[in-house]
Amino acid sequence: MQIPYELALGWRYTRAGRATRRNGFISFISGVSMLGIALGVAVLIVVLSVMNGFQKEVRGRMLGAIAHIEIVAPQGAALQDAAHTMSQVRLHPSVAGASPFVAAQALLARGDEMKGAVVRGIDPVLEGGVTALAAAHADLLTTLVAGQFRVVLGSELAGSLGVRAGDPVTLVVPAGDRRSVGRVVPRYQSLVVAGVVESGHFQYDATLAWMHRDDALAVFGLHGPTGVAVQLKDPQTSRAVTGQLAQTLYGDLLLRDWSQQNRNWFETLRLQKRMMFIILVLIVAVAAFNLVSTLVMAVNDKRADIAILRSLGASPKSIMGIFVVQGAMVGVMGTLAGLGAGLCIALNIDVIVPAMEQALGARFLSKEIYLIGNMPSDPQGSDIVPIVLVSLALAFVATLYPSWRASHVNPAEALRYE
Repeated sequence: MQIPYELALGWRYTRAGRATRRNGFISFISGVSMLGIALGVAVLIVVLSVMNGFQKEVRGRMLGAIAHIEIVAPQGAALQDAAHTMSQVRLHPSVAGASPFVAAQALLARGDEMKGAVVRGIDPVLEGGVTALAAAHADLLTTLVAGQFRVVLGSELAGSLGVRAGDPVTLVVPAGDRRSVGRVVPRYQSLVVAGVVESGHFQYDATLAWMHRDDALAVFGLHGPTGVAVQLKDPQTSRAVTGQLAQTLYGDLLLRDWSQQNRNWFETLRLQKRMMFIILVLIVAVAAFNLVSTLVMAVNDKRADIAILRSLGASPKSIMGIFVVQGAMVGVMGTLAGLGAGLCIALNIDVIVPAMEQALGARFLSKEIYLIGNMPSDPQGSDIVPIVLVSLALAFVATLYPSWRASHVNPAEALRYE
């Protein structure tokens, strides 16, 4: 099959700058443009892959520590009929498990150290059916026996208090017995640390405190569970299932799924990802539009060639096509190079980042700020395909004006001084 001469000449012009020294500066500018496009595409792929991996990692650890749906009474009060609510919930085909719980905020003290904690009174038998973290520590939960006032702490909370299994701690309930007008005396309860668990999610590990449900009811002065935790077969259906349960459950209840409980975090990450895409696309655009200067100089350098082609019968459209091909080739090669480099870095970032941290003696991620301590990566086609298409489109657009100028070169004027 015969290749169109526009394509052949455009490809030849792309290579000619490196084959001869007559227009070496044009070749240098072309190489810089190609490198800029490659770097922009690679950075876009790496950044979005890291953000995807960060979201996936945090979401996975989050779902391992919390229930997919929580059904609670307003203002932290006890449910009127927790058993009936659980029976109704379990009738839904998407529900894999349900367990009652008691949730309240309190303080844990050990010597001079005092930390805030989210105390959760659980049923040791049923809790394993609603969270993966509880299921992974089922043997430890069996040590939570009603009346013994034992507590399981998150690893960060235990570390900040300086306690381990077998150590005593004091639970301080802020709202205690009212002894006199205008004065509330806190209630204190001695507890024994039954063990320590780690979810890998700093926010939960720093506040988690599991107790037996009956012990929590006694400490907080409640007559029944404050909510029901629900595990779904597919956590991605949580919003739909929450809406369906809201229509079938009776009583004054509040339903919230895992995405609603952490809505601010997910919305912030989504906004950051969108803004990062826009900013980095602008970097690719700057590199792509360097092709304008490259092609303008190439057109001036090839004026005699253009005049000869026009004299031989080439149409303005064909001349324009030659330089569009030349500029597009630079864009394609830069985009493909950036795609390869970006994927290579994104797929091996778990090796690259630790090596950089060790070489620089610094740590890029702090668990206290970013919730996780390692750099995850998750390249997704839904991000990579738009990046490649946008890069190619910008490179193509950048070639239009210089190519149009080339198609309007006057052959007689171009050959006058040749």
